[in-house]
Amino acid sequence: MTPAEQAAEELRAVAGALMRRLRAESGEPLYARPLVSVLRRLDTDGAMTTADLARAEFMTPQSMGASVAELEEHGLVARSDDPSDGRRKLVSLTREGSRVLAEARARRRTWLARAIETELDVPEQRRLLASLELLRRVTESKSHQP
Repeated sequence: MTPAEQAAEELRAVAGALMRRLRAESGEPLYARPLVSVLRRLDTDGAMTTADLARAEFMTPQSMGASVAELEEHGLVARSDDPSDGRRKLVSLTREGSRVLAEARARRRTWLARAIETELDVPEQRRLLASLELLRRVTESKSHQP
């Protein structure tokens, strides 16, 4: 195994474990995780149609429609007429949806910062920061092979 292949395998395993831990620390119930993903998408990309959300989240339009309906029922998203095409409805975050999302992010950030402070000394924290730039370059890489 080349160093790049070894790094790829280790990174995949560590990234997966980190994501699972962050989800657990967010306080999101297991059933709500796909719904929170929709909230994150709307926060990042802004208002969009249910069909556009489905494509962006790799879901069927029917499943996304059910997810949006559940989020709307809880007051986390709202539907409004698309100003450019009155036949379409746009889904957007409500203030409550933004608040719920911000709270989940804060819980994850707090846990991660505390874990970094507890587990790593200051020189290790600096090394972690430096390695994040390398990871950013890898994740933004345009090169890929099928």
